[in-house]
Amino acid sequence: MTEPFERAATLAPIPAKRYFTIGEVAELCGVKPHVLRYWEQEFTQLRPMKRRGNRRYYQHHEVLMIRRIRDLLYDQGFTISGARNKMQELLQAERELKRLGSAAATQTESASDDEFLDDDVLALALAQTERQGLPAQDLPDEPLISRASPTWGAVRRELLEIRELLSEY
Repeated sequence: MTEPFERAATLAPIPAKRYFTIGEVAELCGVKPHVLRYWEQEFTQLRPMKRRGNRRYYQHHEVLMIRRIRDLLYDQGFTISGARNKMQELLQAERELKRLGSAAATQTESASDDEFLDDDVLALALAQTERQGLPAQDLPDEPLISRASPTWGAVRRELLEIRELLSEY
């Protein structure tokens, strides 16, 4: 099986545009347009905007989602139903991260820098990383969040970096 970084390298980088046509997305994600239309029926999270003549326009986050679906189906060997369940798990985990992140932000606004961040945020981020199939040896030896003097800004940046890395798969 190829390494995750090798898989990501085979796809072209996503340009900094607001909307993409179905042809552009098909090219960026390495699938045919009819496959994208089929996936819209199978994955309820995938809802491109439709304009005149039922033309589809995808946003950046939808292109990332399609790449994630493609990876689950083509590279990891999931069935449509398995990939649908996995996508629901991933989206639920992201929602939980956002919820815990906003709860942690509320807690740390009134807390001093010497207090520790709730371990649930880190545990959830690590659990999501493990669900992505990264082996434990690929995780860093040192904790992702420094216990010496955690500040909300640093924690938030690290969580956003983790989310960005996870969204590439």
